[in-house]
Amino acid sequence: MRRFVLAALFLLITLPAGALERWQTLPPTPAPILANRSGEAEANGIKIHYAIYGQGSPVIFLHGGLANSDYWGNQVPAVAARHTVILMDSRGHGRSARDARPYGYDLMADDVVALMDALKIPKADIVGWSDGGIIGIDLALRHKNRVGRVFAFAANTRTSGVVEDVEKNPTFAAFIARAGKEYAALSATPNEYAAFVDQISKMWFDQPNWTDAELKTIDTPVLVVDGDHDEAIKRAHTEYIAATIPHAGLLILPNVSHFAFLQDPDQFNFAILHFLGDE
Repeated sequence: MRRFVLAALFLLITLPAGALERWQTLPPTPAPILANRSGEAEANGIKIHYAIYGQGSPVIFLHGGLANSDYWGNQVPAVAARHTVILMDSRGHGRSARDARPYGYDLMADDVVALMDALKIPKADIVGWSDGGIIGIDLALRHKNRVGRVFAFAANTRTSGVVEDVEKNPTFAAFIARAGKEYAALSATPNEYAAFVDQISKMWFDQPNWTDAELKTIDTPVLVVDGDHDEAIKRAHTEYIAATIPHAGLLILPNVSHFAFLQDPDQFNFAILHFLGDE
């Protein structure tokens, strides 16, 4: 994983000419949405950027690796009409800080709980994409009293679940390049993207690696979701996760990829709301 991200940083890769299938596109990152409340919370030894929208039962959205919470802009209006939506930038991502501790999913899950404590949220549902989905599963394993339901999109529970050479996929490579520009615009350390990628890639190299026995202890309702053209996660691995976590559901969204929430937000939002019991 580390190797593919670093390689993509130095390659100029463009999407193929001519008409593209929807799953081959990378629609723009949504513009930030004015929040009811936002700020930087002191939590787990760092400052975590958050934004809150709407009213109702809380739903925390967790973005993917290298990204930031702006990526959820197409989901906020739909879900905030019925719930309190909490967006957060993961440690070292977007507008959030980090410390010297190495990246790890346990640490990042602890960040979520620390933010919940700071915001006085006793329990929340989780919607996670990629690394965010992994963090959601981590919460279901280690903080099950703090989570209600977990919508885990494009997650893996073993490193072997990641597609080899995904950096050669034009859509994924375009995302990595875009994430670098967004990091420079949002981060307090705008010139350290390469170092940031190197550090988080060390986590990707050997995490996650949960055993079947560990996954079978989860009793939180989990919906395992992916696009039918995901560039990064093997379909067989997605099916394995759903088969191993007790009572988990499996949903494969048609004609979308690792970036389904951008490519077909209506379909993605319907899936979230249905899982939360709103549709």
